[in-house]
Amino acid sequence: MSYDPAETLAAFARDASITFPLLSDAGSATIRAYGIEDKDHGFPHPGTVVVDGKGTIVAKLFEDGFRKRHAPSALVDIAAALPNTR
Repeated sequence: MSYDPAETLAAFARDASITFPLLSDAGSATIRAYGIEDKDHGFPHPGTVVVDGKGTIVAKLFEDGFRKRHAPSALVDIAAALPNTR
């Protein structure tokens, strides 16, 4: 999710060959609702919010600093711990 407009995200996805949807929150309402807005700079903290099939936040993965990201294995561990909803 980004505060960038949908058109900007579409161009970025096309240029980067991203095949999954990127979410635009141009007014930052959802970013604020999830509590991930950097109050000093006005942009969302980079990170991942994991939401289960019922819409419940089950994990938030955020790192200190703007450029550092969590390891992909952290997402795999969270997904493995989710109850099977099939």
